[in-house]
Amino acid sequence: MRIPEETVDRIRQATDILEVINDFVSLKKRGSNYIACCPFHNEKTPSFNVNPTRQIYKCFGCGKAGDSVKFVMDIENIGYGEALRYLAKKYGIEIEEQEQTPEDLLRQNERESLLIVLNFAKTFFQEALQKSDEGRGIGLSYFRERGFTNPTIEAFELGYSFDQWDALMQEGLRKGYNRDLLEKAGLILVKEGADGRSPKTFDRFRGRVMFPIHNVSGRVIAFGARILKTDKSQPKYLNSPETTVYHKSQVLYGIYQAKQTVRQEDVCYLTEGYTDVISLHQAGIKNVVASSGTSLTTEQIRLIARFTPNITILYDGDAAGIKAALRGLDMVLEEGLNLKLLLLPNGEDPDSYVHKVGAEEFKAYIKANSKDFIDFKAGQWLAEAGNDPNKRAEGISDVCASITKIPDPLKRQTLSQRVAQVFHVSEQSVISEINRLLRKQQEQSQKDFDRQARQQTTVQNEPTVDELNALFADAGINGVEPAISNRTPVDAPGERIKAVRTPLSYQEEECIRLLINYGARELEPGITLCQYILSELHEIEFQTQPYDLILSLFREGYHRGDILTAGDFLNRRSPSEIEMQNQAIHLTTPRYEISEGWLKHEIYVPSEEEIGILADSAYRNILRIKKMLAEQRMTTLQQELRDANGKTPEEADQLLTEFMHYKRIDVEISRLLGTVISG
Repeated sequence: MRIPEETVDRIRQATDILEVINDFVSLKKRGSNYIACCPFHNEKTPSFNVNPTRQIYKCFGCGKAGDSVKFVMDIENIGYGEALRYLAKKYGIEIEEQEQTPEDLLRQNERESLLIVLNFAKTFFQEALQKSDEGRGIGLSYFRERGFTNPTIEAFELGYSFDQWDALMQEGLRKGYNRDLLEKAGLILVKEGADGRSPKTFDRFRGRVMFPIHNVSGRVIAFGARILKTDKSQPKYLNSPETTVYHKSQVLYGIYQAKQTVRQEDVCYLTEGYTDVISLHQAGIKNVVASSGTSLTTEQIRLIARFTPNITILYDGDAAGIKAALRGLDMVLEEGLNLKLLLLPNGEDPDSYVHKVGAEEFKAYIKANSKDFIDFKAGQWLAEAGNDPNKRAEGISDVCASITKIPDPLKRQTLSQRVAQVFHVSEQSVISEINRLLRKQQEQSQKDFDRQARQQTTVQNEPTVDELNALFADAGINGVEPAISNRTPVDAPGERIKAVRTPLSYQEEECIRLLINYGARELEPGITLCQYILSELHEIEFQTQPYDLILSLFREGYHRGDILTAGDFLNRRSPSEIEMQNQAIHLTTPRYEISEGWLKHEIYVPSEEEIGILADSAYRNILRIKKMLAEQRMTTLQQELRDANGKTPEEADQLLTEFMHYKRIDVEISRLLGTVISG
């Protein structure tokens, strides 16, 4: 279904980019903007910038940029229509969609289709739990035995799958979902028939209580399911397979329900199971997630890091729990997060213990018994070592090895003091051991690099045009066109793209930046910067896309009596205009702001918005553009003079006269710019 344009306008007007992005990453105010570590690439220092005034975001690390709709598209990897529906739901805007054409349906993204069918399955399981005799008698009874209340069941959208071969499949087919889509979503299985018989198709989940797995925005992307009857031929827990929308190493159970509290409490509790999360949530400890279905992964740690730098791992107190805690410890440290660990009493897990002692005592236990990783590891080693000096030395080395994972040198220095205190050794000996391990790691990294270099037998070229176009076609993008480059024309199949940034392109970019940010500013009464630049660049065309297109739009607007602003480019919507929007965001988002401390101490820093500075910037930019164009023409004329064979003396003289004309222009502009001219 297509969303009417007036509804799109309402969605965009209602959207607040800070609210949208805060659902996925914790923003911190810096000056007039907000910053965070980018959710699109791994980084330790924030380079992700959000401008609430212009309602745009820009990452100076990976280059991602856009508005609220584009952010949802990128973070959820969904199409434009689904992003609008997500925002409409968030802001309570009803969508009366228009019928799609067959072409529209063909363009619908498979990922969006999977999310829709998974939502159907979630609703089907919920209704089976609440409205059927089987669901109430088996599934709801089980949840009641676990102590789950109705609000908790609703918050996690728990459900039940009928103990039938194809109940879900039949309902899905009746509602118009095809078998192929149900299979791709991991909801049904197709088993090939033996001896030429027809394949059998049946539901993956049968006779189980259902735990929907949500992504950060609350969309159901998979299911976990627990069987309730005794059947040794069936696994106790069964999870969805990996699909286009579900990669278990990148997902944390409960992150959607926990994210706001994680941000508020500035700590995330990490457990192992579905019921651990649900029971703690119901007890009022809502900042809890689980790494269900997989050991803790780097991607899961980075997901937590979007909302807080502090993790406390809650694991069972048995040997398996200790082993699991130690396994995830170094990965958390490597990502630069602050880590604490808590082992529950032996034989207890978070679910059982919170039911045993209650919410308040459980919280008190966390506060009293959470240990930093040094105390945790040292306690394990000292208990094992006793009076054995060799074991103690092994323990010190093991703790030091964990410290080497921490990227911050200052934090490593501070922690080395703690290790010395805990093991009763000199701080210098700890520092020496840490340095020894760091050198060993560096040497190993160099050996690995050298080995890979020796194994590299062929030079890895850039992809061909054909290869890129094939990849882009799979992604729904039409053709290869570098965003900012002068591009060697490519016609022959297999020929390589050569994207080179020329000095002139930087000056063209600066000119467009001035136009977008200050075009309507008056340099003197009645003369705007836009008018000044367009008059000085009369009949000059830019050589770099998309700057030439933006310049043309400014000219068209000026001829209509209109001076374009940043908003005219930031609000571009169609796929063909995304690059123009990205360029506008890049050119309107300053990477740095003047420190408030400078203002506090009355340190004055001139702003380019001041008329004198702005006029001088535009003046010098135009001179540089004209100088570079003159130099280009001189280079061309020099080449023609070298190849003057076959030309008449008059033609050669004409070339020389033109060359001298541009040489005088070049010299005069150099004088105006104050640059040194070599003879």
